[in-house]
Amino acid sequence: MWKEKEQTKLDIDWRHFYHSVFALVIPMALQNLINVGVTAADVIMLGKVGEKVLSGASLAGQVQYIMVLFLFGLTSGATVLTAQYWGKQDRRTIEKILALGMKSAMVVTAIFTVAALVVPDLLMGIFTNDPEVIAEGVKYLRIVAFSYVAMGITQVYLYIMRSVERVVVATVVYLISLVCNVILNAVFIFGLLGCPAMGIQGAAIATLIARLIELVLVFAYARIYNKEIKFRFEYFLHTEKYLVKDFFTYAFPVIINEVFWGMGTAANTAILGHMGSAAVAANSVAQVARQLATVVSFGLSSAAAIYLGKTIGERKFEHAKAYARRFLVLSIIMGAAGSALILAATPIATALLELTPAAKEYLRFMFFVMSYFVIGQAMNTTLVVGVFRSGGDTKFGLILDMGTMWGCSILFGALAAFVFHCSVPIVYMILMSDEIIKIPITWKRYRSYKWLNDVTRTV
Repeated sequence: MWKEKEQTKLDIDWRHFYHSVFALVIPMALQNLINVGVTAADVIMLGKVGEKVLSGASLAGQVQYIMVLFLFGLTSGATVLTAQYWGKQDRRTIEKILALGMKSAMVVTAIFTVAALVVPDLLMGIFTNDPEVIAEGVKYLRIVAFSYVAMGITQVYLYIMRSVERVVVATVVYLISLVCNVILNAVFIFGLLGCPAMGIQGAAIATLIARLIELVLVFAYARIYNKEIKFRFEYFLHTEKYLVKDFFTYAFPVIINEVFWGMGTAANTAILGHMGSAAVAANSVAQVARQLATVVSFGLSSAAAIYLGKTIGERKFEHAKAYARRFLVLSIIMGAAGSALILAATPIATALLELTPAAKEYLRFMFFVMSYFVIGQAMNTTLVVGVFRSGGDTKFGLILDMGTMWGCSILFGALAAFVFHCSVPIVYMILMSDEIIKIPITWKRYRSYKWLNDVTRTV
């Protein structure tokens, strides 16, 4: 077994390591923060309109959330390959992976667009049985669905750019999008500048316009500025069979993993959705708080996948082991910082939002649970999404989530809610237990080094 003391034999410039890592982490954390900001803007502004409207938008957002997880699975699978091929400086293969990812994303988003337009009532009915909440959510879905394809194209392109260490472009694109979204939200929701007050439909229109702006900015960057990695239409039409096989060998387990993880999160929302609108409203705020508290941790996991993937592609395996340990330590530090942020935000959130007394009590307890949940999530995400996937170990995460989430937290949470009729706080604590259960399992996998593999080909 490889020992810590062996790291001292490696010629590693740790100052350069931290500089390189945080050059990746900071822009990606900002991207995550900006993406959360879009959701937070909806929550804050729609929270001023009413609890039913807030709940409707929150639950309608679960449809997009599941779609984004499909896209994240595609892009994470692509990152496994592109980061390692980037280490080999094989730009031609990276361009083929970009085209293949783009084609796959367009298929996925088209399916979700059709579903959201044709059967929005059915989709909303999965998450709640409140007819007023369903009606509001349907209004939102029928507008925002037109943004899905644009979102898919944008996300795949920017994630591929991230995997070749071009991270600033995504930050700029999403920042411009956020500013536009917040301004348009205020105008359309509340009826400013002579526009009629459109409530939840205004929030959907603002989101649609912001996504289209993102797409235009990406096209401009790809056409004018990006001279290294280009989108080539011939690769979009045809990709070699070996690359398609490699792409789905590593992407498919990630797609299934992310979708089942997302469906698990959606199942948590659905369980709480059937326990009343107060629980839904409190959970929607708690989820935004969790996302805000983990923006740096998720940026760190993405940086780990890119940095370690590149290192493995260069065949510096001992360096990869040493770097992985540092990423793990950083994840624990970032998780603790996120925990402190949630605890500090508890009185602010309960004071600012127009929630019922019951929803505020639920919110206080949910923030407490989130304060320790984010520490486990930071560690597990850095290892599973960052370290393990960098070496092509994509199947482990699928098995882990299926066992801990679906086999434990969701199963027992549903039993607590619908069989034993436990209170909302008890059900919520059970639903959020999976990240704590994962910790010893992910640690054992990390120490085995079974994740350390070169998955590139010489062609």
